[in-house]
Amino acid sequence: MAKKLSGLGRGLDSLFADNSVEEINSSVNKLRIMEIEPNHNQPRKDFDEKALSELAESIEQHGVLQPLVVRPLANGSYQLVAGERRWRAARIAGLTEVPVVIKDLTDEEVIEIAMIENLQREDLNPLEEALGYRYMMDELKITQEQAAEKVGKSRPAVANALRLLKLPNEVQEMVKNNLISPGHARALLGFDSDDMILQTAKMIIKEDLSVRDVETLVKKSKKVPKASKKQIRDKFFSEVELALVENLGRKVKIKEAKQDAGVLEIEFFDKDDLEGLAMKLENYGK
Repeated sequence: MAKKLSGLGRGLDSLFADNSVEEINSSVNKLRIMEIEPNHNQPRKDFDEKALSELAESIEQHGVLQPLVVRPLANGSYQLVAGERRWRAARIAGLTEVPVVIKDLTDEEVIEIAMIENLQREDLNPLEEALGYRYMMDELKITQEQAAEKVGKSRPAVANALRLLKLPNEVQEMVKNNLISPGHARALLGFDSDDMILQTAKMIIKEDLSVRDVETLVKKSKKVPKASKKQIRDKFFSEVELALVENLGRKVKIKEAKQDAGVLEIEFFDKDDLEGLAMKLENYGK
């Protein structure tokens, strides 16, 4: 069985022992293309048609220079482990056979190799990378830190990639199609609602907003003025206020303070009225 991968340091080279030309050549076989089936769980989902056509033209002239990596299946066919672009281009070029290196690999090793191959060659778009990490973590039952170790990335790098999966589907498509950058996308996650995320994502495209612009909009959205808390008034003050209005025949206002203290405001109309009010209050309760 092939040696288990231990991060990006060795990467795909570990599939070819010490990677010497003699050892590679001695392990290469020929297989009919029809005997090879793709790995439907590989991270990369989108292939640039123009780039594939150019690779197919090169293969027509020079053949497949770097062998594909496959593993045998129980039904007698082989599963593609690494080299799907070459496999697709070879089919376009009309080849019936391709060079392969056959390796007995576990499901875990296949998942790791597929992810590492694409990360090494920077073939994945940001969403494919995030989905690849999620698939790896779910299938292998591992943590973000363990996934990061397997592919030779830092844990924050993996965590940042996975954050993109929290975006609304429409915004994920924008990232996938390079309409907005991963930096824009991560900044959008600062909004509290999907509606704000989608609305701002459309603004990024329409108005060519920078990541800093988006971060500023997020900060502004957090500075919504707080509604003043309406204090629940003690019923006693309301009742006293009403009694004074009825007794004195004028506007009366009680302003509450802390610990049952406060200010009493009584309306008067002139000096004589004020004098009469003072006498009335002096005799109040006698």
